[in-house]
Amino acid sequence: MGNKSGSHSSSRLSTIKDDYREVYRDLTQIYKRKIRPLETTYNFEGFHSAPLTESDILAKPMVLLLGQYSTGKTTFIKHLIESDYPGSHIGVEPTTDRFVAVMNGPEPRVIPGNAAAVSADLPFRGLDRFGQAFLTRFQVSQCPNSLLENMTLIDTPGILAGDKQRVERGYDFTKTIEWFAQRSDLILLFFDSHKLDISDEFKSSIVALKGQEEKVRVILNKSDMVDQQQLMRVYGALMWSLGKVIQTPEVMRVYLCSFWLHRPVNVYEDCRALLEKEQTDLLKDLRELPRNAAIRKVNEIVKRARLARVHAYIIGHLRKEMPAVLGKRNRQRELTQNLEGEFLKVQQIYSVPAGDFPNVAAFRQCLEAYKFENFAKISQPVLASAEEALSVDLPKIMTRFPHHMNNLLIESTQKNPFLGPPGAEGHNSNLNGGDTVPPSYWHFSSVDKAAARPIFLSLNPREGKINGLTAKPYLMSTGLSVEVLAKIWALADWTSDGHLSEDEFAVALHLIRAVESGGESVLPAKLPETMLP
Repeated sequence: MGNKSGSHSSSRLSTIKDDYREVYRDLTQIYKRKIRPLETTYNFEGFHSAPLTESDILAKPMVLLLGQYSTGKTTFIKHLIESDYPGSHIGVEPTTDRFVAVMNGPEPRVIPGNAAAVSADLPFRGLDRFGQAFLTRFQVSQCPNSLLENMTLIDTPGILAGDKQRVERGYDFTKTIEWFAQRSDLILLFFDSHKLDISDEFKSSIVALKGQEEKVRVILNKSDMVDQQQLMRVYGALMWSLGKVIQTPEVMRVYLCSFWLHRPVNVYEDCRALLEKEQTDLLKDLRELPRNAAIRKVNEIVKRARLARVHAYIIGHLRKEMPAVLGKRNRQRELTQNLEGEFLKVQQIYSVPAGDFPNVAAFRQCLEAYKFENFAKISQPVLASAEEALSVDLPKIMTRFPHHMNNLLIESTQKNPFLGPPGAEGHNSNLNGGDTVPPSYWHFSSVDKAAARPIFLSLNPREGKINGLTAKPYLMSTGLSVEVLAKIWALADWTSDGHLSEDEFAVALHLIRAVESGGESVLPAKLPETMLP
């Protein structure tokens, strides 16, 4: 906050130790040896995404800072690392006119955007898609710092009102924010207690965070520049403004803070104790970042491996259905037109859950670039290796995360860990859908209990159950919105006791896969009786 407390809290934060580097290294080896061969054999990149690089997996947790100009983003970074960083400067007008990745390094230096976007040692490959106009406004600022050994901070350009800045940028600012948000583990939205207006571009940037809501925290900065009564009014106005932009049933966490390199003499002291406590809570959020980021990364690899597995089944099946000599073109046309039916055959042959399949229309469009006779045939050794990663190696990694089981007593209002406080809108389970997946999907026999069991056991169940606070980090790492997870929890917890048994947990994962495949609308209004064991 001020000079004294700020230095104290920063030094506490700098003691964070990332205990998960061994996890990242093991995860990298599992992916390289057992999952990437499956992707390359069956043209996974042409349908989904390029193979992960070592830097993609080993990248430190990333914190994205977003806000209008002069809200204190750059000051916040300097406050945390207790020093300047190459290329930083502060002023009342917009001074950060570029994206700056503040990272640890052996000596202070700046890496230009063009070089950073092609470096195999940095997690920014793919940014070249936004063109030269963006790359000239992106840089990596490295400096030796104990805090930065455990995370990367992304400073963004201050956002102005009006169209002038948007036109002058020369690149799609909102799409760029979306790219960084998807790869970030924490997103901090900065507001100034003196100016709460949300410009059109800032609003578009916040909307681009859809699906990432569980990562978002709000910082109401410079909160000691108003007295206590005015601060409460400002807080209320901020919540009202955010409610119009961010559609989520969970109340957004807002931290009342004041980060200064040098505290002004005209600040108010009547809320100092509150502001100190708020900053402590924010630092706790940052301290938990390495663990949460590691869990999310493991889960992303699991999701990717499952998708690569079913992709291999589909490609191998289409190759098998092709004639040896004559009629190849006509047969390929028939298979493409009847792709839904071919997906169903693959599901039945290999007992793959329907929720693991990709979008039919998007897959059909990608198939246009290939000749089916050139696809690889089913290779049991390659598939068996990936299966071992899914059933043995990755669940074993999950057991290495510490779990805190000191909160088993759950009040009635906490039985669904994804719901906000009573009275918050959007919680009801008046759901639609269920008609875009085959009827067989809504039978317990289609639930992949074998895949769910090692994950469930890794969460250290007590008396055969896990509570919401234990399950929440893993379920949130799926990337689904809090609102959707609230609905899934309500359906899976059919005993309504705030805990999930092994069967209930398996059903929850089953429902998650359904949403990943067909969207939220596939969820039924009520769990069918056929889904009960």
